[in-house]
Amino acid sequence: MAVLIDETTKVLVQGMSGRIGQFHTREMIEAGTNVVAGATPGKGGTTVLDRPVFDTVRAAVEATGAEASLLFVPPPFAADAIMEAADAGIRTAVCITDGIPAQDMMRVKRFLRRYPRDRKMRLIGPNCAGIISPGRAFMGIMPPHIYTPGRVGIVGRSGTLGYEAASQMKALGIGVSTSVGIGGDPINGSSFRDILELFEADPETDAVVMIGEIGGPQEAEAASYVRDHMTKPVVAYVAGLSAPKGRKMGHAGAIISAFGESAQEKVELLSAVGISVAANPSVIGETMATVLTEQAAA
Repeated sequence: MAVLIDETTKVLVQGMSGRIGQFHTREMIEAGTNVVAGATPGKGGTTVLDRPVFDTVRAAVEATGAEASLLFVPPPFAADAIMEAADAGIRTAVCITDGIPAQDMMRVKRFLRRYPRDRKMRLIGPNCAGIISPGRAFMGIMPPHIYTPGRVGIVGRSGTLGYEAASQMKALGIGVSTSVGIGGDPINGSSFRDILELFEADPETDAVVMIGEIGGPQEAEAASYVRDHMTKPVVAYVAGLSAPKGRKMGHAGAIISAFGESAQEKVELLSAVGISVAANPSVIGETMATVLTEQAAA
């Protein structure tokens, strides 16, 4: 069983009727993703890409048994769409939307806490590239052709750097078990630690690439988890070594506001727990190749 998604996962696309939703849904279907329906208010009863479209997520779940949802919903309505998915019984939601107000995401986080653990929806994103298990299925906007099946997991705040890591490893003959983009916003659904826990428990993953950036405490929390619980090797890269304090760069969450949030401080924290940190983005693949060689020789 792959992390989060495989070819059996029944996927619903919220916003599938729109141009962007149709474009990426077509790619997902061509890659083997089991897309069973779409949900767009006011479009119920129509079909898109030979899949039925429903007015609500609940109606789609009841009719098709959808268990995962991909959201292409504009920022003003995205928070409500996430909560609608959770209320309808969706177990994994991936929100691509960029620009969701932080206060809206605070409301979403409070809403998701209402559910017991066995009913709680796992949210990936927002402002993320999605998730992919190469050769099996994906939910998101990543180009699937750059990924090759293998046994290295990828988790990152930057979708683009996730693509770069996959491309470098592919050139070196190293494949990917699952790649997860957790998103670059300051308030997101799943943290590095959350995904590292999944990779640690996944029998199809032997090592992990973690791609962080300036701002926020998530890399420090991941370092603590790796130190105390991870048995699999982790390679990391932290973007933003030259970023000045107090300036937002790139993602909304990429702003240094406290100790431990600069790239250099994060590199030191990660290195201290035995994580191999790539010096720059061009050597992520090489760093993982070295770690895997050392692991095989041990």
